[in-house]
Amino acid sequence: MESNLHDQTNSTATKLKKVAPSNAQKKLERRMQYFLSRADVLIGGLRPWDITVHEPDLYRRVLMQGSLGLGEAYMDGWFDVERLDEFFFRVLRSHLYREVRHVWAAKALKLIGTLTNRQSIRRSRIVGEKHYDIGNDLYEAMLDKRMVYSCGYWKDAKDLDEAQEHKLKLTCDKLGLKKGQRILDIGCGWGSFAKYAAENYGVEVVGITISKEQARLATQRCQGLPIEIRIQDYRTMTPKKDGTFDHIVSIGMFEHVGPKNYRKYFKVARSLLKDDGLFLLHTIGSTRISTPDPWTDRYIFHGGILPTIAQVAYGAHDLFVLEDLHNFGVDYDKTLMAWYHNFITAWPKLKEKYDERFYRMWTYYLLCCAGAFRARHIQLWQFVFSKDGVVGGYQSIR
Repeated sequence: MESNLHDQTNSTATKLKKVAPSNAQKKLERRMQYFLSRADVLIGGLRPWDITVHEPDLYRRVLMQGSLGLGEAYMDGWFDVERLDEFFFRVLRSHLYREVRHVWAAKALKLIGTLTNRQSIRRSRIVGEKHYDIGNDLYEAMLDKRMVYSCGYWKDAKDLDEAQEHKLKLTCDKLGLKKGQRILDIGCGWGSFAKYAAENYGVEVVGITISKEQARLATQRCQGLPIEIRIQDYRTMTPKKDGTFDHIVSIGMFEHVGPKNYRKYFKVARSLLKDDGLFLLHTIGSTRISTPDPWTDRYIFHGGILPTIAQVAYGAHDLFVLEDLHNFGVDYDKTLMAWYHNFITAWPKLKEKYDERFYRMWTYYLLCCAGAFRARHIQLWQFVFSKDGVVGGYQSIR
């Protein structure tokens, strides 16, 4: 499998015309090697995380364009790495990215985010169209049998299906679901939580998503169960129109909310939650205030941005009591590698619809994220909130 994958990944690169590097390019190569050596990465080395360069202008492109140039160069076949996940683990663990990232692109996104609301109701639909609506066939092939597009819980799990089932059970148990309760799922995806909770705990679920394709397939998968799937933005929900809920869950959606909307998000959640209910928030997070990565923003998650714990606390302050906080970000590394394995296994069929540049883009996305979680550069948090504090205290579940 590794050999076949390496051949597939190199197929674009072999089409590039071989050009001898100029003196200027050699100088930039030496500069790039100086940086990479601090992350124990060699240009032309033989280890799985070393890079093989096919286009001498790569160094200028990366030094001038940072992460955007690096990602696009990989998509264009300008370089290859046998283990991209290990390459990113070393680069991010060494904090090398702080010195070579593209300043103007990061500053431009930060400025745009300051002056405008990139996650407005109108703009929020863009990520649905560009990411979640690209093809249910892709996600069915890549994800587990329940189609959970978020971090699995690998404690005591032997494979992806078990890890995702354990995560769903963990989430339900943290909420203390009881038969007959009414649950709101903000960002319901393909209905995995809703279906699991309805089947195993006897609850009713209202799931909302901004993705037409997610809503269509989720409705099919949840047929016959007390589940309602809606295409709806959370900001349009009110107690008068939608009623209140015994509990609220939001899994892998908060990354799309944006700092300008954190207070609104928590205010809406509080207004829809019954006084004795719990609200579980499951989100990727960062240990530092971040701006969107230019490559990820352009090709994967338009307008996405990771919150810090301080930003979550700001959004929830005086609205909720934090009952529990659980970090299992290391499990996202395993989850992403399992998705990657499923993706490359299914590629012979998927390539009938998706082209080679998409293959390299999706490979880059999955493996750079796996490396980032492995380096502990980003985290995965589950918060449990109550409106006014659980009388007698909340019992943590792991």
